[in-house]
Amino acid sequence: MPLDELGSRVGLSRNACWRRIKALEEAGVIRARVTLLDPAALGLGLTVFILVRTSRHEPDWLEKFAKATRAMPEILGAYRMSGELDYLIRARVADVAGYDRLYRELIRKVEMSDVSSSFVMEEIKETTELPL
Repeated sequence: MPLDELGSRVGLSRNACWRRIKALEEAGVIRARVTLLDPAALGLGLTVFILVRTSRHEPDWLEKFAKATRAMPEILGAYRMSGELDYLIRARVADVAGYDRLYRELIRKVEMSDVSSSFVMEEIKETTELPL
Protein backbone atom coordinates (compact mmCIF):
# COMPACT_ATOMS: atom_id res chain seq x y z
CA MET A 1 0.00 0.00 0.00
CA PRO A 2 1.39 3.43 -0.86
CA LEU A 3 2.53 5.47 2.15
CA ASP A 4 0.10 8.29 1.33
CA GLU A 5 -2.87 5.88 1.46
CA LEU A 6 -1.59 4.25 4.65
CA GLY A 7 -1.13 7.67 6.25
CA SER A 8 -4.67 8.76 5.42
CA ARG A 9 -6.08 5.51 6.83
CA VAL A 10 -4.27 5.84 10.16
CA GLY A 11 -4.20 9.64 10.42
CA LEU A 12 -0.44 10.14 10.07
CA SER A 13 1.78 11.92 7.58
CA ARG A 14 3.72 10.01 4.96
CA ASN A 15 7.01 10.61 6.86
CA ALA A 16 5.53 9.49 10.18
CA CYS A 17 4.30 6.29 8.55
CA TRP A 18 7.73 5.66 7.02
CA ARG A 19 9.46 6.14 10.40
CA ARG A 20 7.05 3.70 12.07
CA ILE A 21 7.54 1.12 9.33
CA LYS A 22 11.33 1.39 9.69
CA ALA A 23 11.04 1.03 13.48
CA LEU A 24 8.85 -2.08 13.07
CA GLU A 25 11.40 -3.57 10.65
CA GLU A 26 14.25 -2.88 13.08
CA ALA A 27 12.25 -4.45 15.93
CA GLY A 28 11.64 -7.59 13.84
CA VAL A 29 7.85 -7.14 13.74
CA ILE A 30 7.99 -6.66 9.96
CA ARG A 31 10.14 -9.57 8.77
CA ALA A 32 10.05 -8.93 5.02
CA ARG A 33 8.30 -7.10 2.25
CA VAL A 34 6.93 -9.42 -0.41
CA THR A 35 5.10 -9.44 -3.69
CA LEU A 36 2.16 -11.83 -3.96
CA LEU A 37 2.20 -13.71 -7.25
CA ASP A 38 -0.60 -15.62 -8.98
CA PRO A 39 0.47 -19.29 -8.77
CA ALA A 40 -1.74 -20.38 -11.69
CA ALA A 41 -0.25 -17.70 -13.96
CA LEU A 42 3.20 -19.13 -13.12
CA GLY A 43 2.20 -22.73 -13.87
CA LEU A 44 1.83 -23.75 -10.22
CA GLY A 45 -1.91 -24.33 -10.15
CA LEU A 46 -2.07 -27.32 -7.82
CA THR A 47 -1.86 -27.03 -4.03
CA VAL A 48 -1.19 -30.26 -2.18
CA PHE A 49 -1.20 -31.07 1.51
CA ILE A 50 1.11 -33.95 2.36
CA LEU A 51 0.41 -35.79 5.61
CA VAL A 52 3.43 -37.55 7.07
CA ARG A 53 3.70 -40.13 9.81
CA THR A 54 7.04 -41.45 10.90
CA SER A 55 8.28 -44.05 13.33
CA ARG A 56 11.48 -42.04 13.71
CA HIS A 57 11.57 -39.24 16.27
CA GLU A 58 15.30 -38.86 16.89
CA PRO A 59 16.91 -35.42 16.56
CA ASP A 60 19.03 -36.54 13.59
CA TRP A 61 15.91 -37.64 11.67
CA LEU A 62 14.18 -34.33 12.39
CA GLU A 63 17.24 -32.41 11.19
CA LYS A 64 17.34 -34.47 7.98
CA PHE A 65 13.60 -33.88 7.42
CA ALA A 66 13.92 -30.14 8.08
CA LYS A 67 16.92 -29.83 5.77
CA ALA A 68 15.15 -31.74 2.98
CA THR A 69 11.91 -29.75 3.17
CA ARG A 70 13.71 -26.40 3.38
CA ALA A 71 15.74 -27.24 0.27
CA MET A 72 12.72 -28.06 -1.91
CA PRO A 73 11.23 -24.84 -3.35
CA GLU A 74 7.87 -26.48 -4.08
CA ILE A 75 7.36 -26.92 -0.33
CA LEU A 76 5.86 -23.70 1.02
CA GLY A 77 5.35 -24.87 4.60
CA ALA A 78 6.32 -27.82 6.77
CA TYR A 79 4.85 -28.16 10.25
CA ARG A 80 5.39 -30.58 13.17
CA MET A 81 1.92 -31.42 14.43
CA SER A 82 0.27 -32.62 17.62
CA GLY A 83 -2.10 -35.59 17.58
CA GLU A 84 -1.94 -38.62 15.32
CA LEU A 85 -0.30 -36.81 12.42
CA ASP A 86 3.45 -36.13 12.77
CA TYR A 87 4.04 -33.56 10.01
CA LEU A 88 1.98 -31.56 7.55
CA ILE A 89 3.53 -30.19 4.36
CA ARG A 90 1.95 -27.58 2.08
CA ALA A 91 3.30 -27.51 -1.47
CA ARG A 92 2.60 -25.92 -4.85
CA VAL A 93 3.21 -27.81 -8.07
CA ALA A 94 2.05 -27.61 -11.67
CA ASP A 95 0.03 -30.81 -11.70
CA VAL A 96 -0.18 -34.38 -10.41
CA ALA A 97 2.99 -35.32 -12.32
CA GLY A 98 4.76 -32.45 -10.56
CA TYR A 99 3.51 -33.78 -7.24
CA ASP A 100 4.79 -37.25 -8.10
CA ARG A 101 8.27 -35.82 -8.76
CA LEU A 102 8.15 -33.95 -5.45
CA TYR A 103 7.00 -37.07 -3.60
CA ARG A 104 9.75 -39.23 -5.11
CA GLU A 105 12.40 -36.67 -4.26
CA LEU A 106 11.16 -36.34 -0.68
CA ILE A 107 11.06 -40.08 0.04
CA ARG A 108 14.51 -40.45 -1.52
CA LYS A 109 15.86 -37.90 0.98
CA VAL A 110 13.97 -38.90 4.14
CA GLU A 111 12.64 -42.20 5.50
CA MET A 112 8.95 -41.96 6.42
CA SER A 113 6.47 -44.57 7.65
CA ASP A 114 3.30 -43.30 5.98
CA VAL A 115 2.68 -40.53 3.47
CA SER A 116 -0.72 -39.53 2.15
CA SER A 117 -1.73 -36.48 0.19
CA SER A 118 -4.79 -34.38 -0.50
CA PHE A 119 -5.16 -32.07 -3.47
CA VAL A 120 -6.97 -28.75 -3.17
CA MET A 121 -10.07 -28.70 -5.36
CA GLU A 122 -11.04 -25.10 -4.56
CA GLU A 123 -9.37 -22.32 -2.60
CA ILE A 124 -12.13 -20.82 -0.50
CA LYS A 125 -9.81 -18.54 1.47
CA GLU A 126 -6.08 -18.00 0.98
CA THR A 127 -4.37 -15.11 2.73
CA THR A 128 -1.16 -14.04 4.36
CA GLU A 129 -2.85 -11.30 6.41
CA LEU A 130 -2.73 -11.66 10.19
CA PRO A 131 -5.93 -11.00 12.14
CA LEU A 132 -5.01 -7.61 13.60
